[in-house]
Amino acid sequence: MPSPTVATSSASAVALAPDDRIRIAEAFRLAAAVGDELWPAWTSAPFAILLVTPEREFLLRHPRPSPEFTKLGYDSLLAADVFVRDRRFAPTLLATFPAVGGVSTIVVGQPAATRKNSTEWVLTLLHEHFHQMQTSRPGYFARVDSLGLARGDQTGMWMLNYAFPYDSARVRSLFATLTQRLDSTLAATTDGERTTRWASVRAARADLRAALTPDDDRYLAFQMWQEGVARYTELAVARFAASRYTASAAFAALPDFVPYATAAATIESNVRAGLRGSSLERGNRVAFYPAGAAFALMLDRTVPDWRSRYFDRPMSLDVHR
Repeated sequence: MPSPTVATSSASAVALAPDDRIRIAEAFRLAAAVGDELWPAWTSAPFAILLVTPEREFLLRHPRPSPEFTKLGYDSLLAADVFVRDRRFAPTLLATFPAVGGVSTIVVGQPAATRKNSTEWVLTLLHEHFHQMQTSRPGYFARVDSLGLARGDQTGMWMLNYAFPYDSARVRSLFATLTQRLDSTLAATTDGERTTRWASVRAARADLRAALTPDDDRYLAFQMWQEGVARYTELAVARFAASRYTASAAFAALPDFVPYATAAATIESNVRAGLRGSSLERGNRVAFYPAGAAFALMLDRTVPDWRSRYFDRPMSLDVHR
């Protein structure tokens, strides 16, 4: 059987690196294996990727490449045309936004630049692919606007820079109570313990809501809904891969490959550590990620069908009961 090939320009230095091709192919293959089982209609979301290397950017699976890209050719391993342009974004970037032609695109540096091993990098691409699903759903941007949090910002940067009261001692204390109770609930071993501790989580969330302005509470809820559930999805995909998927031989042969079961355990450990040490002292929204992920994990146990209604409810996990 002939090996997969990619058409390139006459300058071989412009081609995608072999290891990058293997990793991206693994991400596409894993996404196809998960399909719509975890999230209904996930396969309908765009999966455009802009890989940022030190000198160039490679665009794949994008429906409308902008004119500054040059087509290198069709890559049979990736089942996609490959386009290239000179680098514009930082090689350390890892984000999803309409970076090219108004299409939600994963903009990602190589594993070394993003400080991830190959397995973590692939799972992070699936995390970002979930963001592509979120933002491509009908009405997403109208719903975001209806939160009333932009305060005149038309760039979307308010999602990162919103002036949440991170330095409030009372808010920090109440948020820490919430995350510690989430951690305790995840550790419950019986239905009775779980029910009691879940009620205490709900009470802690109500106390925190009462201490926040309505805008601040909507921002917290939105971040848990958007970023927390993306982190949850990353863990769910890792668990799926650990139990029901076999990595490609080429991917498993990469020197920094780790088994998906190991990666899943690491993600879960990081979520739990984020809950135990979860404070707002860093002054940014990252503290909301493990809280949202833990909340979603508990919804799996208490409201098993919540994912089927995730996009039909307000942008808050609190509405799922």
